[in-house]
Amino acid sequence: MPAVKFNTALIVGAGSGLSAALARVLATEGIKVALAARTTGDLDPLIKEIGAQAFTCDASKPAEVARLFADLDRTFGAPEIVIYNASYRTRGPFAELDPAEVEKTLMIGAYGGFLVGREAARRMLPKRHGAILFTGASASVKGYAESAPFAMAKFALRGLAQSMARELHPQGIHVAHVVIDGGIKSERRPEPAGKTASLLNPTSIAATYLHLIHQPHSAWSSEVELRPWTEKF
Repeated sequence: MPAVKFNTALIVGAGSGLSAALARVLATEGIKVALAARTTGDLDPLIKEIGAQAFTCDASKPAEVARLFADLDRTFGAPEIVIYNASYRTRGPFAELDPAEVEKTLMIGAYGGFLVGREAARRMLPKRHGAILFTGASASVKGYAESAPFAMAKFALRGLAQSMARELHPQGIHVAHVVIDGGIKSERRPEPAGKTASLLNPTSIAATYLHLIHQPHSAWSSEVELRPWTEKF
C-alpha cells in the first residue's frame, strides 16, 4: 500500500534535539516545515539548513495559537501534520511547590496541546486528512517523587490524545501519543562512557514519528512507547 502523502508540517515547541531531528526527517520527505516557539532566534541555523519557516507563539495562550494558525493559513498553508512538542517542568517537594510554576507547567504541557490540537483538527476535518502527534514522557504513565506538576501535565496530555484519537480516527485524522521513556541524547547530555545507546537518539525517535505519520489507515497506532534497550520498564 502506498504511503499517505503529506505536504506541510508544524512543530510546536521547536528547539534543538528532538524537534530539530523531527524537522530534518520531515524535510527529507519533501514536506514543508513550520517551526513555532516562544522565541525563535536559536532556530536560525535549522531554518537555513532545511528551508523551514519560523513563527513566534506561546502555545498556552489561546490568542497566540489562533494567530499562529491564521498566519500559517495565509503564508504557509494549513499544516497536514502537527506535532506538539512543547513542555515545561518545575520540580520540588510537594508541600513546597510554587502554585504559579505548577500552573505554568500545566498550561504549557497540557492546555497548549488542547489549543494546538483544536486548531489543527478544525483545518483537517473538512479534508478528512491529517496527523496530530503529541510527545509524551516517562511521566505520562508514572509520576515520580518531587515531579508532580510534570506528571499532572503529561497524564493530561495523554488523556487528551486518547480522547482525540477515539473521536477523530473515524473522521480520517490520525492522532497518536509517543511516550519517550528515557533520556534523550544531546550535546548537553552525552552518553556515559562505556554505555553505548543508553540514551534515546533523537534521529531514531524521529524515524518512529515518520513511521506513525505514514501508517496506512487500516493499521493506525494511537500510542507508541520508545525506550533505549538499557531502560527498565
